[in-house]
Amino acid sequence: MRVVIVGASGFLGNALAEGFARQGARLLCTARDPSAASARATWPQSRTRWLRADLAQVPPVSFWMPHLLPGDVVINAAGVLRERHVGEFDAVHHRGPAMLFEACDRAGVALVIQVSALGADEEATSAYHRSKALADARLRRCSVASAVVQPSLVWGEEGASAQFFAALAVMPLLVLPGGGCQMLQPVHLQDVVDGVGALAEARPDGSRTIAFVGPRPVALRTYLADLRRQLGHRRRPLLLAMPERWFRSAANVTGRWRGSFLDADTAGMLLQGNTAPVDGIAQWLARPPLSHERFVPAHRADAMRRSAWLWSLLPLLRVAVALVWIWTFIVSIGLYPRDQSLALLARVGAHGAWAGLLLDGAAIFDLALGIGTLVLPAGARARLLWPLQLALIAFYTFAISFALPEFWLHPFGPLSKNLPMCAAIVLLWAMDAPAAAPGAAKRRPERNPWNTSS
Repeated sequence: MRVVIVGASGFLGNALAEGFARQGARLLCTARDPSAASARATWPQSRTRWLRADLAQVPPVSFWMPHLLPGDVVINAAGVLRERHVGEFDAVHHRGPAMLFEACDRAGVALVIQVSALGADEEATSAYHRSKALADARLRRCSVASAVVQPSLVWGEEGASAQFFAALAVMPLLVLPGGGCQMLQPVHLQDVVDGVGALAEARPDGSRTIAFVGPRPVALRTYLADLRRQLGHRRRPLLLAMPERWFRSAANVTGRWRGSFLDADTAGMLLQGNTAPVDGIAQWLARPPLSHERFVPAHRADAMRRSAWLWSLLPLLRVAVALVWIWTFIVSIGLYPRDQSLALLARVGAHGAWAGLLLDGAAIFDLALGIGTLVLPAGARARLLWPLQLALIAFYTFAISFALPEFWLHPFGPLSKNLPMCAAIVLLWAMDAPAAAPGAAKRRPERNPWNTSS
């Protein structure tokens, strides 16, 4: 069996590709950057071919036709949770898949599996769900055999939603919209992979829509409490109810950050709830799906608890570091008496106009470091910002230690507090640094026609 996985570099697509690869299937995987996706892949690449494709560019039917064979199983796992620009949902979720589905119809593939989302229908309120629903309807109109699988919230350690809910679960105080009464039905990533694998193996005729959900609905507050227990916290958190309009307003604010899981659309989806009958997925799994009460293996609880705390506290730490630089600018430029600042600079050898220029320039540079800490992407912070901040603190510390050594004995600790500041910056630098691909240092280019990019 050859399996074509569109969006194989994403969270779900990668898991599906790994599952099929371990079963011995030949794979044609697509990604926006095939070289990077191949380097990050955690399965042997000898039977995997990579193809450069970006649904945001809406590849035409003619693009897909040379790559599809009669009898293929084609899985569309491409998707974006948040739009980076207007029209991205329509392109990635609707128009791009529509071209793929038409090509599958013409090529005579055996089965098309569309990974949609629970709640994707014509009456959906979110643009995410509506765009998915349009593609689902387009696939159902094709003559090719098809299955539209609609997962609920998918739990997997590397998934954005799992990290978000785990970070909430470890908090000692939870402020939830409506007290957290919204009903969810989270499903484990492995159950999604196994369910899709069973469909691909069976290759059923006709068209069907299957909800991929957990065994039973659970309230949001109960879900978080059960996750908290699995992560090793025995005490239940203090729960406060938040008016829904406040929650939506907060989501609008957090949605301004590109890396945030929560925005207006995801907030609306959460408030709406997410449940469906379990019969469909249970039939294809030939067993009940895993309960949310068993999502966290005991041997992973400690690591996942630490990861959850880091996920939630690192943004606060970054904001704190930024505020230190910005406050330093505010103090240096006007709040602290300028004559006293110039007197301190005189003790390190700066006098006259040079001292004033040095004071103002250093203050503006501090402001730039603070703003950069807030707005620069992780890659730029790791390459430039964090080492620059450490170098500047080291320079300040050395100069003051040499010219004003009494500051080490000051009861407010103006120099000794540089130590935790540096530790915070090193931690942020370590978390921003890109991780090496698994096995990248050991893997050598393989000479076979199934490991190419085009």
